[in-house]
Amino acid sequence: MKYMILIYSDEAAWAAMAPADRDQAMGAYMAYSKTLAQSGKMVSGSQLAPAGTAKSVTVRGAARVVDGPYVDTKEELGGYYLVDVADEAEALDWAKKCPGAAHGGVE
Repeated sequence: MKYMILIYSDEAAWAAMAPADRDQAMGAYMAYSKTLAQSGKMVSGSQLAPAGTAKSVTVRGAARVVDGPYVDTKEELGGYYLVDVADEAEALDWAKKCPGAAHGGVE
């Protein structure tokens, strides 16, 4: 069964991090990605562009495109992992290991 792990973080806090701290955080993501890939459970994953570049599309009568983040949240959706696991419990185990769970939120 496929599950998507969505990573939310505060872009301003990330940008304000010292370069060494940001490098350490990126290293944690790289290690997590490698472990997930080696497990055979990773289908795909990617970092997303900054939320300020996002567009929102709604179609209620006429289509409408609006600049801005995806939904009204305090954090921005910064990336994802798509995993193929046996069940929800296994998906939650992987989500708990995601570095984003320690500094933002993982859904």
